[in-house]
Amino acid sequence: MAAPTHTVTNQAPPLVGYDVFSSDRALAQAVARHLEPPLAEQAHEELSQLGLVAGSAQAQEWGRLANENPPTLRTHDRYGNRIDEVEFHPSWHRLLGKGVSAGLTAAWSRPGGHVRRSAAFLVWSQVEAGHGCPLSMTHAAVPALRADPELAAFWEPLLTSQVYDAELRPAAQKAGVLFGMGMTEKQGGSDVRANSTRATRLSAEGEYALTGHKWFCSAPMSDGFLVLGQADSSAGAGGLTCFLVPRVLEDGSRNVFAIQRLKDKLGNRSNASSEVEFDGTWARRVGAEGRGVRTIIEMVAATRLDCVLGSAALMRQALVQAVHHCTYREAFGGRLIDKPLMVNVLADLALESEAATTLALRLAASYDAAAAGDERERALLRLAVPAAKYWVTKRCTPHVAEALECLGGNGYVEESGLPRLLRESPLNSIWEGSGNVQALDVLRALGREPAALNAFLEEVGRARGADHRLDGAVKDLLTELGDLEGIEARARRLVERMALVLQGALLVQYAPAEVADAFCASRLGRDHGAAFGTLPATLDLASVVRRASPAAS
Repeated sequence: MAAPTHTVTNQAPPLVGYDVFSSDRALAQAVARHLEPPLAEQAHEELSQLGLVAGSAQAQEWGRLANENPPTLRTHDRYGNRIDEVEFHPSWHRLLGKGVSAGLTAAWSRPGGHVRRSAAFLVWSQVEAGHGCPLSMTHAAVPALRADPELAAFWEPLLTSQVYDAELRPAAQKAGVLFGMGMTEKQGGSDVRANSTRATRLSAEGEYALTGHKWFCSAPMSDGFLVLGQADSSAGAGGLTCFLVPRVLEDGSRNVFAIQRLKDKLGNRSNASSEVEFDGTWARRVGAEGRGVRTIIEMVAATRLDCVLGSAALMRQALVQAVHHCTYREAFGGRLIDKPLMVNVLADLALESEAATTLALRLAASYDAAAAGDERERALLRLAVPAAKYWVTKRCTPHVAEALECLGGNGYVEESGLPRLLRESPLNSIWEGSGNVQALDVLRALGREPAALNAFLEEVGRARGADHRLDGAVKDLLTELGDLEGIEARARRLVERMALVLQGALLVQYAPAEVADAFCASRLGRDHGAAFGTLPATLDLASVVRRASPAAS
């Protein structure tokens, strides 16, 4: 029997047994807004079922175990044969299997697929973020492979399958496959034009032999990879080209795919990130020679949206943990959630989370519309995706850190789960191009694609006259866009303003009045300090916090 001194009081119960989707009002309303009935009702039901699993104690335990038992590399078998296999804890396979079966790789094959898939990705990533990498890569490989109709006809049904099959065997023998990607090399990083991997043509049918390396190869246990290499110009156009590298060849033999080591990372520890080498590795060309960046950029654009979704998921989970804790924890004569200063902090965190979620789902809807042939929506994505990727991922780390602080010392302890969220939070800002890469991409679009700016201005113009602070921010943005002298040095600030204006325009149209008012006052009206928890006291902050509360609280 425990001694009286060990009696536990004034501690929040575990946040389990709740519906991660339905309790997220901003997310549920976005799904209803962007899908027509009866598809909206169908999507709500399936997302609610996934949300209940995500909020279960069992799923949360899978996430913990997958991170406490990271993958291990086996380069050789007991006899000295090279096998290059990565072993994972069973919890990893349970998480990944549930993600596949929930349609996180099936957006391209279902009506309203990107909205449904994006909402599911945001929900399921709150359980554990690392396994989202292979799900994201597999989802994003589809548009790149469509550059070659023959390849797409074979691979797309497997990529969009809702069957998880972890065995390494020829793709033709599998019910579903996963894909990874290898772009960067140690001498170039984001500057993929510096890639040195060589591709020698083997046949006129697009077969090549690759020799080289990849400094970051995502998800090395996948069935196939899209990689970049320099094609030999002696037999064709040559230049940087996109290739498909299968792990297992049609005859059942292993392709040459030497995993040299797994990266020891700050976070994302459940996921295997690797260095790999090619030495006569068989590959199939995707798209035309010398057009590798143009071919693979469709994959990059899709994974950039997943960076936004992943950061929104981290912020949402950090927020609900903070609100849940403050609902039950008492200090200085009352509950923390009733203390005006804590309400200010929680409301500020809630604004950031809702703005990120609303923007992410708007972009998902834009993908669905673009897939249906809407060129305006396609043009909007060209600017909005890199701007959103820049800003939302940048806000994630300070957001999670502030939420952790709401739990005090409890939040700094691994058992709370907040340290794992904090270690994960910088990744999406780095993955698929760091902040500078996104800012420069926005400048490139502004300089070369006037339709993209027109679509962006039309989008924010839909909220014209609804809020004077938003109108003022749009006016300031137009002034800055009119002066492009020395713009590169100011690119981050410009992209930040673009993202904030777009978030404000969406919240003014779709969020409750108290949320839109608080966002415009603080983010656009500049009545906000440098830290979270500095919102104007005249706002209806309690209503903002109540909207953000998980159902179990």
